[in-house]
Amino acid sequence: MDLTSILEKNWDFRVEHKGVRIYSSRVNGSDIHSFKGETELAVSFKKLISLFHDMASYSRWVHKLAEMEVLEKNGIDYVVRQVIDTPWPLQKREMIIRTGLALAGENSIAVTMTGEPDYLPVNSNYHRVRHASGLWVFTPNGHGKVQLTFVMHVDPGSDVPAAVGNAGMFDVPFHSLNNLRTLAMDSSYTPPYPKEIEQHIAIVDDAPDMP
Repeated sequence: MDLTSILEKNWDFRVEHKGVRIYSSRVNGSDIHSFKGETELAVSFKKLISLFHDMASYSRWVHKLAEMEVLEKNGIDYVVRQVIDTPWPLQKREMIIRTGLALAGENSIAVTMTGEPDYLPVNSNYHRVRHASGLWVFTPNGHGKVQLTFVMHVDPGSDVPAAVGNAGMFDVPFHSLNNLRTLAMDSSYTPPYPKEIEQHIAIVDDAPDMP
């Protein structure tokens, strides 16, 4: 996955709300646009990394997440199954995603997401998403603040008109980033730090400035 080309492609600014900026971009061969969401969080880098490895808490921030399970774990890499709620009469969308960790520039790391639609046999109770890819990029800005970028392209299927799918894409990054920020800044939420990450990358924490 070429992280630089994804992040630096021609993104069209769409809207900013509650400190979350949303962009979209056309994707060759697809009527469904990709989206990019950006925000800044006054939270330590290590807590944010810990949040992303706390799979049991994904239902607290991932927009419309109905089910979540880890199918495979290899160090800090995962294969996860997610089921996303959709309006009646559409079937719920089922996505199988392989995640990985990568450097994204001198001072950033990224969680990459690649769809693996054939990892499990198809379950007729769900609509299996065939095309999904994306990444989360974490860039410490100093003084305990982290720039968070969320990029995703998901083709929900031929039963969802492109206009409907593209309209819904704005809800996903906004609500997910807004919910994530609320959870990350909750002082009572203390997810365990995944020690195995130190075998792959050294993270120097930077605590947020106190008022």
